[in-house]
Amino acid sequence: MTQSVQSEPWIYGVSRFLFGSLAHVVSAVFTVFVAVLSNPGSSLFSWHPFLMTLAFSFFMTEAVLLFSPHSSPVRKLSHKTKGRLHWVLQCLCVTCACLGFSAISYNKHLNGKPHFTSWHGLLGLVTVVIVGLQSLAALPLIYIKLAKGWSLAKLKRYHAVTGLLTYLLGSGSLLLGLWSAWFTGTVNGHLWYLAVLCPSLSALVVMSQVTNAYLARKQMKS
Repeated sequence: MTQSVQSEPWIYGVSRFLFGSLAHVVSAVFTVFVAVLSNPGSSLFSWHPFLMTLAFSFFMTEAVLLFSPHSSPVRKLSHKTKGRLHWVLQCLCVTCACLGFSAISYNKHLNGKPHFTSWHGLLGLVTVVIVGLQSLAALPLIYIKLAKGWSLAKLKRYHAVTGLLTYLLGSGSLLLGLWSAWFTGTVNGHLWYLAVLCPSLSALVVMSQVTNAYLARKQMKS
């Protein structure tokens, strides 16, 4: 992959660095923005948007961008160390997602409201389950002894593809949350459109990073 990065036109490297850096900023700013809006701790519900945004906008985005050859904040670290940091961030993502999911579920229970009646709720449930399974499935990539009878290269490829799908599910869940009564009742106008742009931009950057890395490996093998 290094050879591919070095041989590509410089304008691609610069643009990927700029968009990657922007994704770092956007994911952090969007998380802080939702934290200010929700004011975590002010109510049981307030923990749901805060923790879910922290999980999928910040931790999961940063977990993927660790491997960016252009905008990773830890580019000089070994791939093995990046892998462990990636798994730690994913564990934080899963923890926050489970807590956020528990907060909204218990809040609905206390208020006698039905569960999973919206696309946001249904997709959120699917996303939380899949991101947990995805993190468990990554254990053989960290502890090689667990990958008995499996090709490590194939496991990495499957993990990259399923990881991208999981990230897109998380981004979709966040986007659907921006259409919720709570968010639209608090944010409107140009600010709402800017909020929609945040997870959309991060998703495009992550999708570009993963697909380009996979295509680069195929070109190096051919």
